[in-house]
Amino acid sequence: MSSRPATLGQLRESGWLSVPVKEEVRRNAAARIAAGTPLVERVLGFDDTVLPQLENALLARHDVIFLGERGQAKTRMIRSLVNLLDEWMPVVAGSEINDDPYDPVSRYARDLIREHGDDTPVEWVHRDHRYGEKLATPDTSIADLIGEVDPIKVAEGRYLSDELTLHYGLVPRTNRGIFSINELPDLAERIQVGLLNVLEERDVQVRGYKIRLPLDVMLVASANPEDYTNRGRIITPLKDRFGAQIRTHYPLDTDTEIAVLRQEHTPLDTVGLRVQVPDFMTEIVATISQTARDDSHVNQRSGVSVRLSISNYETLVANAARRALRLGEKDVVPRVSDLESLASSTAGKVEIETLEEGRDEQIVANLVKKAVLTVFKARTTMDQFRDLMPAFDDGTIVHTGDDVPSARYAETLDKMPALRAPVMALAGSETPAAVASAIEFVLEGLHLSKRLNKEAAGGRATYRGR
Repeated sequence: MSSRPATLGQLRESGWLSVPVKEEVRRNAAARIAAGTPLVERVLGFDDTVLPQLENALLARHDVIFLGERGQAKTRMIRSLVNLLDEWMPVVAGSEINDDPYDPVSRYARDLIREHGDDTPVEWVHRDHRYGEKLATPDTSIADLIGEVDPIKVAEGRYLSDELTLHYGLVPRTNRGIFSINELPDLAERIQVGLLNVLEERDVQVRGYKIRLPLDVMLVASANPEDYTNRGRIITPLKDRFGAQIRTHYPLDTDTEIAVLRQEHTPLDTVGLRVQVPDFMTEIVATISQTARDDSHVNQRSGVSVRLSISNYETLVANAARRALRLGEKDVVPRVSDLESLASSTAGKVEIETLEEGRDEQIVANLVKKAVLTVFKARTTMDQFRDLMPAFDDGTIVHTGDDVPSARYAETLDKMPALRAPVMALAGSETPAAVASAIEFVLEGLHLSKRLNKEAAGGRATYRGR
């Protein structure tokens, strides 16, 4: 920073050029597109749908509104746009609204440059401080967004008509940056009207007197479609100011859902335990969410967030870890019997539509069963179990459960040699815990495929031939 210009004169000599913020974003976005670099980081599944629209909007220098249900990475994408700003930007030293040294907006900056000329001190602001965000709430006021008269400054002897009595709001303080409004329809319509002048006419009225603030702001907003049409609305003139409305969506396939949950989950940090989650168990968790998005008993207007997959995955691993700690085992491998624990992490993430009391748990349990069966059919064939079924026809019974030690499952393989090949193909490891997980998956899959009978009670299950 010591090598950067420290005064207005030095800034001119350096050849630095001032450009509008949307042009700055466009230039850096174009460089990323040309280099094949992702426009936004850590956002999966939008490469062929949302991101091309966002690229078009930025290249066209448009303000943007993201329209989508909860948990569709709208806020993450908005915050990632900060990385499309230049890393450092010069401002008039002491300015509250990031005044451009070449074209100051505030009275303070104009007076300072008039007094000091080329000796006007210049500060450098990092791009992280050029982003402002406001969650639209019913109590949001014009003062929050635009500004208000500061009574302390008036008490110091200034007149109310003096621009220096202003305490700037969030929008002016994000001058030459990106300002975001989350859940825009929840913003009162009279407050939305106040944004019109900021975006177009650049005239702001505070307490009855008019101040011209030619702000340079890129506005980005998010909205939920349900709120957009029912609970609240965006006034037509304000909608007209947005150059692009981009519709987001949930992961379109199970692979993307898995990639998101693996990226976003919080790893279990338990000393002394080795955590291994079989691929089929991860796929079951992702498939539960995918299935819920198509289920008639789930309120689709509310949406089924990717957070459901993340929470279920974390709960699944936690329940397996609890069992390992209780049984004194070192390997943590989730089993099908652990899926019962997902009731708590699922309940707050989906809204069940049913006319019957107490059916919520049953509907969630059916979602889990559908997911297990879907994954079982995708990963196995019935030919693999041709030699296994006679063993059950002879009266063999297998006991499983959340409290059954892993070593006992290994004994099952010794008693049923025909089970070994399909189990080892799924387990991915020869540890007793991995074998136990694969055995439960095979048995539950055969039961859901109507090949085995199952009796379940109190977290334990018994499988026998039909």
